[in-house]
Amino acid sequence: MSTQKSFIDAVKERRTYYQLNKESPISDKQITEIAEKAILHVPSSFNSQSTRLVVLLNKDHDQFWDYVLEVLKPMVPEDQFSGTQQKIGGFKAAYGTVLCYEDPEPVENLRKAFPLYAHHFGDWSEHTNAMHQYALWVALEAEGFGANLQHYNPIIDQKAAEHWKIPLEWKLRGQLVFGGRAGQPGEKEFQDVQGKRLFVHGAKE
Repeated sequence: MSTQKSFIDAVKERRTYYQLNKESPISDKQITEIAEKAILHVPSSFNSQSTRLVVLLNKDHDQFWDYVLEVLKPMVPEDQFSGTQQKIGGFKAAYGTVLCYEDPEPVENLRKAFPLYAHHFGDWSEHTNAMHQYALWVALEAEGFGANLQHYNPIIDQKAAEHWKIPLEWKLRGQLVFGGRAGQPGEKEFQDVQGKRLFVHGAKE
């Protein structure tokens, strides 16, 4: 994260950007370092460390979205496919994609080790993955990228597993698309906070 920006500022400024391009404000090495820091430092339930990240850049990013379009083609009515092409083309126009997976093995090991909580570990695994997605989203946008989160799982799982040698048992949970900002995010509306979405008790003046 940029040293000039506080964490709360970065949280406030995180937005969904759909108009992206292939300009990158930082190097591929720095992008990799952000992913490494997320994997190392984002918490997980019972320290399961079950999240797996696959960072796709340049031609590999393009290939992923070509595969998505290929998989979608027989599923989308012909008269609607041009719209699908345009949408997927928008994701391909970005700089990179982070595939966010959960490895079920450490989760299953926790179920066996702590049977009292066994029914919770699936939910907690999803929480873990979501925190990684969010941390990456905030960190990349703090460096000047725009990003959006997509969910073309499970239809793309098989293709991705074959091409990038990803274990089939890993569960794809989201695709964080990022790139240079080629447009502005939409207007964001906020519901009331105090007394409706936030409740504070016992606070001192």
